[in-house]
Amino acid sequence: MGMRAAHLIETQSQYSPLVHLCGDDPLGQEDIAAFAAHRTGRQLFIVKTEELPATGPELDQFAFLWERESLLASGALLIQAASSGLSASANHLVERLPGLIFVASREPVRLDRALVRLDVNKPGPVEQKQLWNKALGETAENLNGMLDDLAEQFRLSARMISSTGYLLGSAPGQLEPDDLWNACRSLARPKLEDLAQRIVPCAAWDDLVLPDLQKKTLRQLAAQVRHRMQVYEIWGFAAKGRRGLGVSALFTGGSGTGKTMAAEVLARELRLDLYRIDLSAVVSKYIGETEKNLKKVFDAAEEGGVLLLFDEADALFGKRSEVRDSHDRYANIEVGYLLQRMEAYQGLAILTTNLKSALDTAFQRRLRFTVNFPFPDSIEREAIWKKVFPSPTPTHDLDYKKLSQLNVTGGNIRNIALNAAFLAAQSGTPVEMANLVEAAKLEANKIERPLSDAEIRGWV
Repeated sequence: MGMRAAHLIETQSQYSPLVHLCGDDPLGQEDIAAFAAHRTGRQLFIVKTEELPATGPELDQFAFLWERESLLASGALLIQAASSGLSASANHLVERLPGLIFVASREPVRLDRALVRLDVNKPGPVEQKQLWNKALGETAENLNGMLDDLAEQFRLSARMISSTGYLLGSAPGQLEPDDLWNACRSLARPKLEDLAQRIVPCAAWDDLVLPDLQKKTLRQLAAQVRHRMQVYEIWGFAAKGRRGLGVSALFTGGSGTGKTMAAEVLARELRLDLYRIDLSAVVSKYIGETEKNLKKVFDAAEEGGVLLLFDEADALFGKRSEVRDSHDRYANIEVGYLLQRMEAYQGLAILTTNLKSALDTAFQRRLRFTVNFPFPDSIEREAIWKKVFPSPTPTHDLDYKKLSQLNVTGGNIRNIALNAAFLAAQSGTPVEMANLVEAAKLEANKIERPLSDAEIRGWV
């Protein structure tokens, strides 16, 4: 790509060439601009759009100084656009500056000036694996298939792969697969910290109390994430485009039925960072703002190693078949945008909703998996009670059969168990049924649901 850019510049040397580098790889764009400038005997200077002064005398002075510098130092200028695109001052500069100018942006920009546009995106999974093999050298032979998982789960620039592989491959001792995996996770993590809540996964498969069908579906979901390289790349499913190849799921069920815990289990199983996005906070009353907020999240997560959990989807999803006004029509666009990004997202994305009926069936078809989390029956509640107390917690004479009479979800059971533990700690005794009665009454008062005599009969 750098050679192509240099060739285009050389063949248009009689003009003032403008090269637009467009795509999702800012480091790659910078490398190509540097290579092309060097090949054509120029020195590259870089400025970010947010560093430019506003349109006015200061910007005019900047343009004058750059014109002088470009002549004296035979310079080329790379203007790096922010995620929102070119600012007014950057657009003004691009239109008027002489000499070789590069514009780097994620999305195409519209300019009156003639330009050459080159797409610069992060390498795909097959190319990523090749880059890892090259960067790690002989060390790659000892990774036991880890590179397939890395190439499908992460989407890093060539520069990131080269520098990370070199540092890890040249370190003393044998490179462990987990070290490489965690290094890649750390590269992607910082971009999401200000946009979503990071949840450290603690739950495992044994902590999930669900019917067999739901557990089987969740395990199949995890298996599809693991084997994407084989199916998409080696078996050719990605050859006709990556649309629809994202692994996405809809988790439906009442509050406390285990949707978030299931996401934790998947994140822990797949060694992904779990980030929760509260859609009720993302949704804006201003038309177009919700889509912008969602774009920020997906753009930040694109380097991979992340499970995106979009919680409270009821705030965005609804039965949109009847469009009553412009806001309903735009809600369709927002939902469509979210599902389109989920379909293309290289990681795993999960939506949760309390009511499956709130999501239009036309939208449901675009999600790979749907898992319904039912209200637990008495047998499942008994199993939850047996798992809810950590092994170091002292308990005395707990009757799990009687506890299962309480008609609440697993989330409520955890709250009751935790409150009962504090009551026992305060009284200096093990957790007993009396503590659980008191804690159950506190929980019932909180959720505004009175306890029936049948539910707590025989507890004390």
